[in-house]
Amino acid sequence: MRYNVFFVLILILLSILINYKNFSSADEVWTIKKYKRLAYARVSGEVQHGDALNFFILAEDNCNKVWNTFTFLTFESPGDIKQLVDKHLPIKLNGEEITAKVTDVSPFLRGYRVMFSLGAFPIKEYVYFLNEFYTAEKKYEIEIIDGINFKAEKYFDIPLNNWRLENLIVSISKANKLCKEIIYNAKIL
Repeated sequence: MRYNVFFVLILILLSILINYKNFSSADEVWTIKKYKRLAYARVSGEVQHGDALNFFILAEDNCNKVWNTFTFLTFESPGDIKQLVDKHLPIKLNGEEITAKVTDVSPFLRGYRVMFSLGAFPIKEYVYFLNEFYTAEKKYEIEIIDGINFKAEKYFDIPLNNWRLENLIVSISKANKLCKEIIYNAKIL
């Protein structure tokens, strides 16, 4: 009887070890849609699934630029969280210190969704650059860090997330096609 219990425990342990990758990372599922005069591709974070990495493509830019944004959810609720809008906050992108502009702070569940912008870039060059960057680094990780007169922990309970980008080029290409459909449909109307 003891050997049977021991054998079952060993099998369970081996099963967990073999399937560790499935437990430790989220699937890379992209949402690709159009809305009014823009198309977008979005992928959820691996640490906090509600955090998103977004790529917006606007018809008014003739679908030639991509706006790279990301969101962080937080359940911290300081009274001055809305004052972050239009501020450039310090972040680390794969360990490199840069800043990201807060473009929106909106209530979400019992906390807030904070949207950051990394900027707008020529679509083709940026997407291929980002793909090479991701391939070389083997990760795309953003951490909100302390800066001058800014303490990340005051506003963000989980200040770190990472995203899988294996399907970046295919996803942005699909969003770009949707953007071009918006332009085409506007011309025939």
